[in-house]
Amino acid sequence: MTSTSVPASSTAPADLRNARLYEPARDPASPNRNLTPLTTVIDAEGRLEVGGCTLSELARRYGTPLYVLDEATLRGTAQAYRSALAAHYPGEALALYASKANSSLAITALVASEGLGLDAVSAGELLTAVRGGMPPERIVFHGNNKSREELQLAVQLGVTVVADNWLDLENLAALAPTRPVQLMLRFTPGIECHTHEYIRTGHLDSKFGFDPDQLEAVLRHLQGCSWAQVTGLHAHIGSQIFELQPHRDLAAVMADALQLARSLGHPVRDLNVGGGLGIRYIASDDPPSIEEWVRTVAQAVAAACRERNLELPRLLCEPGRSLVATAGVTLYSVGSRKAIPGIRTYLSVDGGMSDNPRPITYQSQYTAVLADRPEADASETVTLAGKHCESGDVLLKDLSLPPATTGDVLAVFATGAYNASMASNYNRIPRPAAVLVHDGQADLVQRRELPEELLRYDVLPERLRPVA
Repeated sequence: MTSTSVPASSTAPADLRNARLYEPARDPASPNRNLTPLTTVIDAEGRLEVGGCTLSELARRYGTPLYVLDEATLRGTAQAYRSALAAHYPGEALALYASKANSSLAITALVASEGLGLDAVSAGELLTAVRGGMPPERIVFHGNNKSREELQLAVQLGVTVVADNWLDLENLAALAPTRPVQLMLRFTPGIECHTHEYIRTGHLDSKFGFDPDQLEAVLRHLQGCSWAQVTGLHAHIGSQIFELQPHRDLAAVMADALQLARSLGHPVRDLNVGGGLGIRYIASDDPPSIEEWVRTVAQAVAAACRERNLELPRLLCEPGRSLVATAGVTLYSVGSRKAIPGIRTYLSVDGGMSDNPRPITYQSQYTAVLADRPEADASETVTLAGKHCESGDVLLKDLSLPPATTGDVLAVFATGAYNASMASNYNRIPRPAAVLVHDGQADLVQRRELPEELLRYDVLPERLRPVA
């Protein structure tokens, strides 16, 4: 199939329709600043392609809603983190994929093959990581309320456990591990970021981590625990962050904690600064590039350690959204239309809050186009509604589109993070399929659920069964 690339320069008219695809120039070194996957092109018939696959043809083949993940974008983002860390941090460094953003065997295999590590927050994510090929020594296990069974699994696998609270320590001690558990201590650094209330995790009023004034007591307690080896410290300040100064502030706080831990005899070698770098969901978003973020963090950590005469630790970071979001596109089929004169026009699709709960949860915004007419004149404004029995099930408000008819395929960009991973069966709607696209090939990496499969865990007591 003949394809023409989307122009790399900003020569198209600066209206919203063209801004979605053309502005700013697509940057292969920093995919988080792009609106679309790196491989997005418009073919000779004016249709969108990603990974060499025509999106509307994928929709016909696999059905909708459909999650599409571009392998080249995911690999490119992983490589951007790896190369930036190598260029800007004078010591050893490792990026860990925050798998809560989108956990699957295929994604694990990809990031493992790119030399990254992974952080997990449940038994399910741990098993996915290991069975997807991630070496246990490159896995860290988070969570503010880990069960004893989850901790037992983490100890058996030999992954690093991030101790979040005293109960973690009590449960680990009770497990009586036969070899020292590699521990990383999480604490709240008390740093505020201008982001959504629910995704700010670094301020003091947070469910995550030890309070900073508890850190010394925890470190002293662990001096007498033969089962524990404190090898790292962790702090995280939030998500979808466009600011850089909070990361500079975090470096100083963490260097102080590193100095304290080493002074008490703990062999701390890892300093984990979390993640949080934002991405570009809509044309007006302007996040820092991956290189700019890494450079800021790396230089701040190195400087803070030099000021305290500390040997450089291994620098860990945990990109999630910024690693996988831009690689993802969700496809929907247009259904019904409801025009309310003088108020709005609702255009409904065959998905919604069960496959993307972020708009109703965080009031998140997205960019969307018709897959087969991405450059057509956007002559009407619609509200994109989901199919669920919920008035708030609205994916996009005031979306400019060409006139759309039933059956048209709609592509929503930057859906690789927190869409599949937060999907539900609300209204008993099956979860979508997912495909990985690369060089014209589409591989099914998550099959679509079937309605009858939603009943497989139901148990109907004998006394309630219908009489034949």
